[in-house]
Amino acid sequence: MFLLSPQTKVFLARQVTDMRKSFRGLLALTEAVLRQDPVSGHLFVFVNRRRDLLKILHWDGSGYWIWYRRLERGTFQLPKTDAGEEQARIELTPAQLSLILEGIDLTSVRQRLRYRHPSPLPPVPERAAS
Repeated sequence: MFLLSPQTKVFLARQVTDMRKSFRGLLALTEAVLRQDPVSGHLFVFVNRRRDLLKILHWDGSGYWIWYRRLERGTFQLPKTDAGEEQARIELTPAQLSLILEGIDLTSVRQRLRYRHPSPLPPVPERAAS
């Protein structure tokens, strides 16, 4: 298992992915389907139709990584979206990704309240001297 910073974003593709895709195919899906920049340093997760194969694409600053996981028994349980809501992606926390990889049912897990620091405000543009 790999350790992830809490600031790392994880994007799960909702559509079924052909697991024959390698770097270029997953890069294209990251841009076209997930609408994310592949060199952002985030993790991009793809799952097959049977939900027993999973690939994670990651840029580490000098090259791409693909982690590939095949389950010998069972399936990955993916988070459900709201009824009637079609999303191309779901944003997960690193903790949720770890639970999915470990086979823990996310619907039976409750997260206790924790403090979250508000995101920083965008920088204020400098005014031109008059």
